[in-house]
Amino acid sequence: MKKILLLFTLLPIVYSCKTSSSLTSSNNKLVEKIIDEAKSKIGSPYRFGGTTNSGYDCSGLVFISFKKYDLSLPRTSKEMAKEGKIITKSNAQKGDLIFFKTGGSSQINHVGLIVDVNRDDIKFVHSSTKKGVIISSITEDYYQKSFVQINRILE
Repeated sequence: MKKILLLFTLLPIVYSCKTSSSLTSSNNKLVEKIIDEAKSKIGSPYRFGGTTNSGYDCSGLVFISFKKYDLSLPRTSKEMAKEGKIITKSNAQKGDLIFFKTGGSSQINHVGLIVDVNRDDIKFVHSSTKKGVIISSITEDYYQKSFVQINRILE
């Protein structure tokens, strides 16, 4: 009899979990905060290995933007590409990570954070070696040709 009473006293704890709709709402707010953090770095210069306002590399920008909200990602774009779930371009959403093989590389070497999706256009914030932190579009020839995948990190 004591075991059954113990089970019933635990049930309210189980049912007090958030519903999926409230989780989605809180995740949307978190995604916007992460995007705002990354966008606040626009204009910062490119710096290989950089994770400060004196300069960011592409993965450093993404790493720091997630870290501000206690979300841990690997430090390199190649390793980030192994996180989350790979999704199609047509299912891309704000907050997803977009990966590229640039400069003739045979492996993923560039990452951006998707900030807007409008039909066939996907805009992402990233750190470009020539222009620093900027927003670019998947419709740009360079990124169309070097595109590899999109990963959903936050569900």
